Amino acid sequence: MIFLLIAACSQNDKQSKNSNENDDKTSEAAQGNPVTISGVLGDVQLDEPAKKVVVLEWTYAENLLAVGIQPTGVADIQGYKDWVKIDKELDGNTVDVGTRQEPSLEKIASLEPDLIIAIKFRHEAIKNELENIAPTVFFDPYPTDESFDQYTEMESTFKEIAKAVGKSEEAENVLKELDEVYADAKEKIENGDLETKDVVLTQAYSANQAPEIRLFTPNSLASVILEKIGLNNLHQSKQFEVYGYSTVNVEALTKYENANFLYVVQDNDNVFENQLKNNKVWNNLSFVKENRTYSLGGDTWLFGGPLSAKTLAEQIVDVMVTEEK
Repeated sequence: MIFLLIAACSQNDKQSKNSNENDDKTSEAAQGNPVTISGVLGDVQLDEPAKKVVVLEWTYAENLLAVGIQPTGVADIQGYKDWVKIDKELDGNTVDVGTRQEPSLEKIASLEPDLIIAIKFRHEAIKNELENIAPTVFFDPYPTDESFDQYTEMESTFKEIAKAVGKSEEAENVLKELDEVYADAKEKIENGDLETKDVVLTQAYSANQAPEIRLFTPNSLASVILEKIGLNNLHQSKQFEVYGYSTVNVEALTKYENANFLYVVQDNDNVFENQLKNNKVWNNLSFVKENRTYSLGGDTWLFGGPLSAKTLAEQIVDVMVTEEK
């Protein structure tokens, strides 16, 4: 009996100690611990997780939304809404801070952000000006190292951004759920009635009234997603494409006419229904004649984060499997 009383007291003391430790951890989390964010132009240190964040690239706005954070400011909000379809939206309080190419320093400063998230190839030239406003971290979604694909970079950047706002655990959950989406999509594609799992993925638009067709390469974010859901991207470029795509003309598509043709175009700029409507090369392609062209809509963003990746996987299943039944 005495032994049981001692054991019970000891257990109560232990539980009390654990409870106090958990309270301390909760208190520390509420107060905020220092954060170091790793960027391509150097690390950025914050005294605590950022609460007011301005992002100058759409992907980074998406990354914040994925972990439950509304950005304070975003570059080109209307463009974001046109091109990026995800299941979380910017609220009405988010401020447009100009274009992605030329963000408004004045607007950014007026928001008094804790952190600015920029992209190297667009904003390195205004690095000093941005850093005079707030700590600024730069990322680069287009690795020049051929062994480091864009998907790996996307995950790495997503985790850094989540860490910056104190949402690392949420980020891990998002990535776990994304893997489940891939597994489900792969199963549906395997059980679908597809003649071939070979595909090419394109994004097309008009430039000087002529059609521009981007064919995505194996190092691209989108191509890695294709592989994860059981599809085979046939396009191989003769040279390393740092942005993850080759820009081609319609004649180049003859090489892939036995594959399924996946494409992203805006409704108001559908080059396949406009400029190429009466084009003999286009109309004689096997995938055109056999109705193996699959529109992914204009707002399936092929350069995004985990939520855009989810949209792409689900959209492909919808058009290639679900709608074909």
